Amino acid sequence: METTLSVTPNSFLESLKLQTKVISKRIFDIFFAFIGLIVLSPFFAVIAIFIKRESPGPIFYGGWRMGKDAEPFRIWKFRTMYEAPDSYKGPAVTAKGDVRITPFGKWLRDTKVNELPQLWNVLIGDMSLVGPRPEDVKIATEWHEDAKREILSMQPGVTSPASIVYHDEEKMLKGADFMTTYYQQILPDKMRLDRIYVRHHTLLSDLDIIFWTLAVLLPRLASRRIPEGSLFGGPISRFVRFNLAWLIIDFMIAFLGISFVAVIWRSAGPLELGIGRATVLAVAMAISFGFVNAGMGLNRVVWTRAVPEDMFGIVFSTGIVTVVISVIEVLAQRAHILPPLPAQMIFTMGLIVLIGVVAIRYRWRLLAGLTGFWLSRKNSFAVGERVLIIGAGEESEFATWLLRRGMFLRAFNIVGIVDDDPLKQGMRLDGAWVTGTSADLEMLVEKHDVGLIMFAIPSANESEHARLMDLCAGLNARIVLIPDILRAVQFWLSRSVTDVKNLDTHKFMVDKK
Repeated sequence: METTLSVTPNSFLESLKLQTKVISKRIFDIFFAFIGLIVLSPFFAVIAIFIKRESPGPIFYGGWRMGKDAEPFRIWKFRTMYEAPDSYKGPAVTAKGDVRITPFGKWLRDTKVNELPQLWNVLIGDMSLVGPRPEDVKIATEWHEDAKREILSMQPGVTSPASIVYHDEEKMLKGADFMTTYYQQILPDKMRLDRIYVRHHTLLSDLDIIFWTLAVLLPRLASRRIPEGSLFGGPISRFVRFNLAWLIIDFMIAFLGISFVAVIWRSAGPLELGIGRATVLAVAMAISFGFVNAGMGLNRVVWTRAVPEDMFGIVFSTGIVTVVISVIEVLAQRAHILPPLPAQMIFTMGLIVLIGVVAIRYRWRLLAGLTGFWLSRKNSFAVGERVLIIGAGEESEFATWLLRRGMFLRAFNIVGIVDDDPLKQGMRLDGAWVTGTSADLEMLVEKHDVGLIMFAIPSANESEHARLMDLCAGLNARIVLIPDILRAVQFWLSRSVTDVKNLDTHKFMVDKK
């Protein structure tokens, strides 16, 4: 019996994305581990001399740690303890004032230099530069199965977010019962941070973690707790995502826009604009645009969730940049540095660039809008349960917004709005057409095979509310009362924190009177 395995496009893309992430991370590890071992080899030799002079014993310590897929491996560090039986019999976690640690070993631990030999572990594939810190085998076997499966799904790291937060772990562990403190307070939080890293790590976030690992070695930063959000989205990833990436994109848009306008202008007559000048203009426009956007906070906007005000900010910043470029062009022409360019041409460039930067930022919304418009013209292709909204006020606006969010977008299809206002008939509100009045309700439900009616009439108008409810009650469709949903939200917003804690949410009911 043959079994046919079907691979969906989404699963294939997710698998490809995961493989790309794993391969790029491994290449990154091999390259920097190899370079690090070569560059640091003279330093390693000096450290080895100091270790041998201070106390007899090996230079390196090899301890067993839990690795990827629960496979133990030997982790290498510079030896920081006296070579004695008590050093091996003691607890797996060291605390402040541990008598097993040598004076030079204490310095190695404080500066984290003792961890540098793990570059060899990275090179041979036991570890990664960044990943969950490997735990002692005995401790790791006691983890909860879910946590163990997730944390051990990738290579452990030389450094990690948990390593940064608990870089002074030994100072936090005091007293004879310090292992209890470790198990109850420190270990659960380290595992939580490791799980967050496994779920959200990227190559850029790895660079951030390496940056913070070096930064916490500085005395002024060592005493401060780095905000958790900055661990996974630090200065490097933020700069690349919010500044460098948009700078490159905006330069390409500006260059294409300027080139397009230049070609059109040249068709009408001679024009002194070569590839070099066009490139300089594009770079100047992109850099200026980046600075203005950064000053206005527009470089931190998530454009898939942007509001209309954000678009006006882009229009404003593009206008400023166009005016600045125009002024620079005029000054350069007066100083006979550059041949003149028509002012109309510069403003046309600014307009084309504006269209480009807005389009690229709102690309998904534009695509979704075009798709939605096409589907609205082709009702036969509509998917999901058909919904009819009664009322065209604020409640209706909330209903259309709700049905276009996440899973609701795929599950429901708005066929129209019913409202008795004659001036709204045939109009388009919030992306949906007003298809008739309450007199047409039964016909519309039957015609469009409506399965769900969203009742968006305010309950304050009691007579109208009751009349329309009676009409809906006789129809073969489920009814959702939007005013009740909004009233529930208002109820919770009007309560203090103490009131909310004292309420029994299972018994909560909205008063409809």
